[in-house]
Amino acid sequence: MGNATSTPEIHFTQLSEDLDLQPVLFGLFLSMYVLALFGNLLIILTVSSDPHLHTPMYFFLSNLSMVDIGFISTTVPRVIVDIQTHCPVISYVGCLTQMSLFILFGCMDNMLLAVMAYDRYVAICHPLYYQVIMNSSRCCVLLLGCFLLSLLELLFLYVAVLDFSNCEDIFEISNFFCDPSELLKLACFDTFTSSIVRYCVGGLFGLLPISGIIFSYFKIVSSIMRSSPSSGKQKTFSTCGSHLSVVCLFYGIGLGIYFTSSLSQSPRNNAVASVLYTVVPPMLNPFIYSLRNKDIKTALRNILNRIF
Repeated sequence: MGNATSTPEIHFTQLSEDLDLQPVLFGLFLSMYVLALFGNLLIILTVSSDPHLHTPMYFFLSNLSMVDIGFISTTVPRVIVDIQTHCPVISYVGCLTQMSLFILFGCMDNMLLAVMAYDRYVAICHPLYYQVIMNSSRCCVLLLGCFLLSLLELLFLYVAVLDFSNCEDIFEISNFFCDPSELLKLACFDTFTSSIVRYCVGGLFGLLPISGIIFSYFKIVSSIMRSSPSSGKQKTFSTCGSHLSVVCLFYGIGLGIYFTSSLSQSPRNNAVASVLYTVVPPMLNPFIYSLRNKDIKTALRNILNRIF
């Protein structure tokens, strides 16, 4: 009865136990967090203030920036506090809350990348019907669909890990935040059941957006190969460069961490690798779009001219 009624504590893996390195880690995480907030807020401000950017493509981009802010805010502020207090401990309720937000924003990020690929597919393969297909109602429905699918994944994993508090009083997680895959290992399931849940979630909510992105770009490339050079589709394809860069960054780092964690048994190495996935994409995404996109650069220049 004591274990069933007590509130467990979850201990994170420290990125480094060297006290001299703690100020460096604090400054590094704080600077990356501020940079991510500044970049994504700048994208949102730019899109909302320039009427020329009130299109479906930039509507989804501004929502991606908002999701990136939520995604990085789920983990990094907690890490900064833990570095300062030297106490990487979180409560059971706090851990479930952090896991829920991480899944919600992470899945939304994933789904939005697929929706943005579909938007480019319609713009390039069906340019005459683009305004009709990607109208404001359709954009809102797609955004709502991303949220509902993310919520479905959250509920699926939430039910799976909800009862791990009945097993022990103190848990250790081989990461610096409440990673859903780590919580599945702590759940009161056998290894086979935990693996089934993990593969089902990964197959449904991982392969679905990846398949959509691959299909969209397959149709885009096929359409460009069939078109004549004077059709202008090659110029339209250049707008896909920023999106492709973000997709490669997001999935490239994710796959790299997956294989690294499979080969490495060190909890600290897994925690350090997870920093790349949770911090780097939200920090670099706005700069990839602003540096590679002429419309964003023009809008930013106009904003700076009005201010100064």
